[in-house]
Amino acid sequence: MTIDELITLLTLERLEANLFRGFNQDIGSPNVFGGQVLGQAMAAASATVDDREMHSFHGYFLRAGDKASPIVYDVDLIRDGGSFTTRRVVAIQHGKAIFNASMSFQKTEEGLTHQCDMPEVPPPENLPSEQEFRIARADMLPEDQREFFVRDRPVEMRPVQPDELWSADSYPPEQMFWIRAVDAVHGPLALHQAILAYSSDFYLMGTALRPHGKQFVRGDMQSASLDHAMWFHRPFQIDDWLLYVMDSPTACGGRGLNFGKIYTRDGVLVASCAQEGLIRVLNKDG
Repeated sequence: MTIDELITLLTLERLEANLFRGFNQDIGSPNVFGGQVLGQAMAAASATVDDREMHSFHGYFLRAGDKASPIVYDVDLIRDGGSFTTRRVVAIQHGKAIFNASMSFQKTEEGLTHQCDMPEVPPPENLPSEQEFRIARADMLPEDQREFFVRDRPVEMRPVQPDELWSADSYPPEQMFWIRAVDAVHGPLALHQAILAYSSDFYLMGTALRPHGKQFVRGDMQSASLDHAMWFHRPFQIDDWLLYVMDSPTACGGRGLNFGKIYTRDGVLVASCAQEGLIRVLNKDG
């Protein structure tokens, strides 16, 4: 998939003033990719807001998405205040909600400012592409999934700890990737935010597996995104390198909690995210 194809995927058909329809990308997973639903829901909400930038969203995945059917996004205009605008988005397939989210937009203003420092890491030019690892490990997957697994993605990822990527060993629940769109992205900040939200769903949930030596591709896990939240702090360009820093403070009850911080190359914190996911170990002998 090219970046232009991703932008097309995130460009919705307007059915009514606050009703939109989006189509699906098949990335080889059994169901619709959660990052796609996030990005499309953001695009739907943003289409109903003028002159304000999204600063946060909080979403819940309710049902698995059907790749064969389009998704309808129903936007509820909750409030247009003096400084903040609130939208509720429900994604619908076959008459049932598969995802809902609250999204908040803010008028630009100045205020107090501070941030966490970015970790010191090697530059992206000195690191291999994550795609190289996917190609090298494609034989681990069923044959019908390999084509999608090795396909080019619109956002490149370069692991900061390449020797640990997909290892069966145990590691601390932390990982980092450099990420950027593979081609130039021309469009408003809302488009860059939607592409970043789409990209933020890759690898984040797997952070909680690292202490346990587990990998989703090995087929002994049942997994699903349960929720996803994101906060946008400062403007950025998705076609410039961004450092995605992930950590998982806890896993319990068949769920893993993961956090992410996203920095520009010069160390500016531009976004944060959080996701809880189902990480259920399957008993193949039962």
